[in-house]
Amino acid sequence: MLADLTVKDFLDKVAGNDPVPGGGSIAALGGALASALATMVTGLTIGKKGYEASEEVMQHAQTLTTRFQKEFIALIDKDSEAYDEVFACFKLPKATDEEKAARSAAIQEATRHAALIPMEVARKALEVMPVIADIARLGNRNAITDACVAMMAARSAVLGALLNVRINLGVLKDKEFVQELQAEADRIEQTACRKEKDYWMPSTKTYAYEQECVSNRFRRTDLRNHRTDHQRESEAGLAPEAKLAFRNAVIISTIK
Repeated sequence: MLADLTVKDFLDKVAGNDPVPGGGSIAALGGALASALATMVTGLTIGKKGYEASEEVMQHAQTLTTRFQKEFIALIDKDSEAYDEVFACFKLPKATDEEKAARSAAIQEATRHAALIPMEVARKALEVMPVIADIARLGNRNAITDACVAMMAARSAVLGALLNVRINLGVLKDKEFVQELQAEADRIEQTACRKEKDYWMPSTKTYAYEQECVSNRFRRTDLRNHRTDHQRESEAGLAPEAKLAFRNAVIISTIK
C-alpha cells in the first residue's frame, strides 16, 4: 500500500514513470498533512498554561483531525486503485460488438467511480477547514503559522481533488450525473477559497499584531536581560538562527 511507504519511497514512486500515484492521491495526501499539522497544534495547546479556556474545544478538534487524517490516508490508495480500474477497462477485448459494448460500459462505470473518489477528498478537505480555523483561532499562538499552513494545505487538497473530478467527468455519458457533480465541484471550490480567506486572514492579522506588540515592547530593551537561566541553558549549543527563533518564541509566550 502507498500509505505504508516511507516518505522517500513514496516520492520516488510519484516521480516514477507509472501514472499512479498521481494528482488525486497527492490531493488526498495534502488533506492528510493538513489534518496531521492541525493535530500537532492541538497537542501544543492542550494542557498548556494560558489555554485552559480552549481545552475542551482543542480536545474535540484533535479527535476530528485525527479521524480526518486516517480517512485521507485511506483515500491515497483508493484514488490510485480507481485509476488502475479505469486503465484495466481500456485493456478489455473489443473484437466484437458485444465486447465493445461491455468494454464501453465498464469504462463508464470505472470512470464514474474514479470521479467520486477525489470528490470525497474534496468534501472532506472542505469539512476539515473550519476545524483548522478553530485551532488557529484558539490554539497555541506560537504555532499559529503551523495552523495557517494546515489551512492552505486543506485548500490545496480541495482544488487538486476537484481537478481530478472534472477531468473524469469529461468522458462520462451520463449527463445528469456530470451536471450534478460539476455543480457540486463549483460550489465546493468557491466555498473553500472563501473560507480560507475568512479563516486564515484574521489569524494571520492577529499574529502580526502580536509580533508588533513584541517589537514595541522590546525595541529599546536588551533581550538578554529578559531571559532566565533555564532559557539560557536551553539556548546552549543552538545555531544562531535557532537561537533567534527560540528567543522569539519565549518572548511571544510572555506577552499576555
